[in-house]
Amino acid sequence: MADRILVFYGSYRSDRAGIRLADYIVCALKNRGADAELVDAKAVDLPMLDRMYKEYPKGEAPAPMEALAAKIREADGFIFVTGEYNWGMQPGLKNLTDHFLEEWFWRPAGIVSYSAGRLGGAHANLAWHGTLAEMGMVVISSTVAVGQITNTLDENGAPVGDAGKSFERAFGRFADDLTWWIEASKRQREHRAPPF
Repeated sequence: MADRILVFYGSYRSDRAGIRLADYIVCALKNRGADAELVDAKAVDLPMLDRMYKEYPKGEAPAPMEALAAKIREADGFIFVTGEYNWGMQPGLKNLTDHFLEEWFWRPAGIVSYSAGRLGGAHANLAWHGTLAEMGMVVISSTVAVGQITNTLDENGAPVGDAGKSFERAFGRFADDLTWWIEASKRQREHRAPPF
């Protein structure tokens, strides 16, 4: 059975360069045999966090939240595609993730960051590590930071020039790492139920 991987993307800006990165990742994962799906925070459009999914009586959460909770529970792993805003996280992606907690538990997650500048969203990338771990995910050690994104991927998400080739190599290693952890966590869940 193919690994079910959700790819989360969080920009709400009108000119979203990072969507090309999210689209590339979904396509690359599918080409590797995964069952990958993009979850675009802007399209899901959850409200600013008032009540978490678990705080609604059963069956009373808003429909988009209920549907996303089911997808998260069924996933084998996650990739978070994040830009960097003033050395920090994208608020749209953070807001989306904060609506859930137990749904994330005991699955691996990886982080791919980007920016228009040279550092590739490295500050946001680092910030997400601790946040995702606190939310119950196992964050893999491999990471990808894509600097000068418009010089790395074209508007259709195709790699461009030397930067694109370098990114493709880095993403391949990253995807191998995530796949290893997905397989390990699936085997462990078959062997023994999570402790909580």
